[in-house]
Amino acid sequence: MKKLAAVLALFACSGLAQAKPAFTGPDYSGVYECTGLDAHEGKYTGTVTMKLVPEQSTGDHGAYGFKLEVPEYGAYLGHAVAEGNKLAIHFALKDPSTKDYGTGIATIKKGKDGKLAFSKFYYEPEYKGGNTGSEECAQK
Repeated sequence: MKKLAAVLALFACSGLAQAKPAFTGPDYSGVYECTGLDAHEGKYTGTVTMKLVPEQSTGDHGAYGFKLEVPEYGAYLGHAVAEGNKLAIHFALKDPSTKDYGTGIATIKKGKDGKLAFSKFYYEPEYKGGNTGSEECAQK
């Protein structure tokens, strides 16, 4: 009886150890040049670098490291997840005292030149009492 219980427990746990599905989605890794419009700061330019994290990507869901560098403001570090041509992005300026962090949503597509591009809307709940903005980014 004990052997039967052990065998049943082994089969029950074997489903938990199955490998996750391989990543099958598009890879949006790359460097993108961006122009933006921030409700508080006005127009700006920046450079986004995204890098796929393959060990955390599965099926059509991609996981990415994310960095936005904006001259005179600094580097915003974060992460992004993709599902199809949609990206959800979290970013934060390295200096936490500014409360300059937020969440964005973007749609990514291929431009006429064949390179990737995305349009992003973002919300920053604590930056200067709350803030929104938009960016247009094109792969270099």
